[in-house]
Amino acid sequence: MLTVLAPAKINLTLEVLAKRPDGFHEIRSVIQTINLCDSFHLQLSENIELKSSMSDWVSEASLVSKTIGLLQESTGCGKGAAVKIEKRIPLVSGLGGDSSDAAAILHGLNRLWELGLSQEELIGLARQLGSDVVFFFYGGTALLEGRGERVTPLPLLPHMWVVLMMPPMPSLQRKTERLYTSLKASHYTDGQITDRLVTQLAGGGGVTSSMVFNVFDKVALENFAGLEAYWQQFLQARAGEVHLAGSGPALFTLVKDKAEAERIHRHLQQQELESYLADTLPVIDKIG
Repeated sequence: MLTVLAPAKINLTLEVLAKRPDGFHEIRSVIQTINLCDSFHLQLSENIELKSSMSDWVSEASLVSKTIGLLQESTGCGKGAAVKIEKRIPLVSGLGGDSSDAAAILHGLNRLWELGLSQEELIGLARQLGSDVVFFFYGGTALLEGRGERVTPLPLLPHMWVVLMMPPMPSLQRKTERLYTSLKASHYTDGQITDRLVTQLAGGGGVTSSMVFNVFDKVALENFAGLEAYWQQFLQARAGEVHLAGSGPALFTLVKDKAEAERIHRHLQQQELESYLADTLPVIDKIG
């Protein structure tokens, strides 16, 4: 049996520079993998069989099924696979779980089916699946540009603890599209926030709470009904600063001290809120 890890991510910065002629938005973002991972267990089978530990996960609604179909079509491979997915990343949370899962299944089936595809060939397939998928072939700390498909690895972020909270809210249909649509020209920035963090990392420095920025923080509360109350509960847990994870609705705070991170996490749990304690994850070998 082959095991492949699919880590979640957080955006340390997420700037929107402008709306592009193709309808997408030009972004600059520093993104970081964290040690909250889905695990894929794969073995050869006559057919494609997908099972998940999370009852709400629907294969047809995920990128996993689309990824398998794309890989079969592009290679002509007729082999099957039994895939068991241990889901830990919350669904539709802004933590990149679906994109990371797509990258993991590409990695895993390339090995399981002995396809021999190179990293460049796998990344070419990833670009057809979604902008975020490409990042998960690098992991660690990286700069994303364009629609998010241009990835430049950066010096690793010094170790930090990450406390996550998933508000108990109904899923917002087409949430990312709605958040982008909510942005006004006044929300656009010139990329300097991201540039400052890139310069800091290049000099061996870490990230402080004041450097974290997500343009969607400015429009999230008007799109996610009830989010403000959970945001305030997070702050009342004595989190220094709270930000939206990607397009949300998951929230996170960065903490240097483990004991402090554990205290914040424990407080959220005592409030019966879905929370996770993780840490920043460097580049690792996905396949165990």
